[in-house]
Amino acid sequence: MALCTTPSRPLPLHTITAAGISPICGHYGRIPFNGNSLYGKAQSRVSKRRAALSSLDLPICKLSYKKISKGYATNARRTVRADATLGAAEPDPLSRHLSQLVDACWRFLRPHTIRGTVLGSIALVSKALIENYQFINWWLLPKALCGLVALICGNGYIVGINQIYDIGIDKVNKPFLPIAAGDLSVPEAWFLVLLFAALGVAIVVINFGPFITALYCLGLFLGTIYSVPPFRMKRFPVAAFLIIATVRGFLLNFGVYYATRAALGLKFQWSPPVVFITIFVTLFALVIAITKDLPDVEGDRKFQISTLATNLGVRNIAFLGSGLLLANYIGAVLAAVYMPQIFQCILMVSGHALLALLLGFQTWILDQSNYTK
Repeated sequence: MALCTTPSRPLPLHTITAAGISPICGHYGRIPFNGNSLYGKAQSRVSKRRAALSSLDLPICKLSYKKISKGYATNARRTVRADATLGAAEPDPLSRHLSQLVDACWRFLRPHTIRGTVLGSIALVSKALIENYQFINWWLLPKALCGLVALICGNGYIVGINQIYDIGIDKVNKPFLPIAAGDLSVPEAWFLVLLFAALGVAIVVINFGPFITALYCLGLFLGTIYSVPPFRMKRFPVAAFLIIATVRGFLLNFGVYYATRAALGLKFQWSPPVVFITIFVTLFALVIAITKDLPDVEGDRKFQISTLATNLGVRNIAFLGSGLLLANYIGAVLAAVYMPQIFQCILMVSGHALLALLLGFQTWILDQSNYTK
């Protein structure tokens, strides 16, 4: 049987064919049916089924596989991103606890008292350096920073021990404080105040000698008897504001100026500007001591704490404090006018006159609000 040598031809695409080898000659032969007809019938059936499905109004039937796959991938990516964002938004429990502890410790320090301590210290140190600029030694900068840390530690000890013994009062008057709010336990507070006291004393002993150490310890002692039973001098209005004025006024300013001159190798010597600063800040501290209990009248009365505000009334003490502060500003203006060779007259007169006007305006607002602000 001979093989057919007729070359094969490509079949048209529009025709469905079947090729076979003839048992006689092996030539390709076409199966006798029309492919176009079969294809057309199949196409017609598919079209009818599509029309039937479309009449059901099923949106998902109109989606192609590609669209479904693309949508699934997009949603999957969004899910992964959302999970990653959610994981990033939830901090680690340890870091969250540390953050809350740092915030509680910062509130425990009473930041507004730190600002006064830091600003007063910087002013006095700057004045001493300006008066004796030829003795400036930049190697003393670390010592100055240590002194600032010691002052902040002393401040932290005094305000901290007061919070420890005023928990009940603070729950009424200052519920935002960390111990009263439950953000800091009493053992933790004791650890902090003892740490502040030990660190502050150690810094002063190492860097500033026995006299400044004695002044520093005197300040801690006065801060202790102000709050701690059986002394608790805060119960007695006159003793309370004298202690505050002494610690935050005289001791702070005199001690910082003395320590600065000693570090420069100079003996202590009063100068008119330093006398003015010391008197001004001491009177300012006296005003703070008199008026600081104005927001605390409710709790002080509940716990039978005698203050000027509970004894004389909120309005009277507010006017007394405003009057003393106004006298302080007027004294500063007069000092500049009568000693222009020592003070910057224009700056001091304009600055303190503006502060006096603001004081009067704030006092008027407080009176108009019936002392509720």
